[in-house]
Amino acid sequence: QVQLVESGGGLVQPGGSLRLSCTAASGSIFSINAMGWYRQAPGKQRELVADITSGGRTNYADSVKGRFTISRDNAKNTVYLQMSSLKPEDTAVYYCSANVRLLGTLTYSDYWGQGTQVTVSS
Repeated sequence: QVQLVESGGGLVQPGGSLRLSCTAASGSIFSINAMGWYRQAPGKQRELVADITSGGRTNYADSVKGRFTISRDNAKNTVYLQMSSLKPEDTAVYYCSANVRLLGTLTYSDYWGQGTQVTVSS
């Protein structure tokens, strides 16, 4: 199986920055297709923040365009989310996701991280 290990959340003031990291940890990964970040605020549904293909093509929610940057290191099976100009409405639990094909299989499956809290408050 695959474990997605997230780090980098915390408390930051409005206008500040944070960088989230997520590594897919497994000895059985054949390849990873898309990787992405989602978030869920209290009382709201989980929403896509940004995702990135293995070739580097990116997609962002309108609410974060120009403020957040997603990137990945394929050699490390790691995806990053650089968040800048943070706003109180960015407060949420942020989840990493990865679409992974394991060795000996022919299909891709989605895996999720445990979530990391991001709080933007003065």
